[in-house]
Amino acid sequence: MFKNSINDNGVVLPQAPDCGCDGESGEIFRRFSRHLCHVPVSRMEIKILSAIQFTADMMDMSDAHVSKILVEMGLRAPRLAFPMEFLDYADKALMRRGWSVGAPGDAMIALQGVWFSMQKECGSSPFRHIHTVVEQDLVDV
Repeated sequence: MFKNSINDNGVVLPQAPDCGCDGESGEIFRRFSRHLCHVPVSRMEIKILSAIQFTADMMDMSDAHVSKILVEMGLRAPRLAFPMEFLDYADKALMRRGWSVGAPGDAMIALQGVWFSMQKECGSSPFRHIHTVVEQDLVDV
């Protein structure tokens, strides 16, 4: 249905699982693909985000888990298209390399490459880092 489709934004939609099984991945793909066609928005990033959130709600899963499965199936999109919990996970994983626990897989590294190429084109940031501030009265005990 969406096999290897690339939009003008550089978005690559996921491919159906090769195994042809009706497992969790296949169900996520089917629900995501069905909902993506019905979102009444012209921006592809918003359509993807809406379809991810809808799929997660319908299957009673976290948005991050659904996003990770779709990225492993080939979804490549700007950071705006992903829920915040997935972006937190991705940023933490991409800080690790090699055989470290929590290191990113091949799909996550490919997604990082897409984010860097989009960053060069439009000037957006490929990473988000939040610095937490501890108030002084909490430290003084």
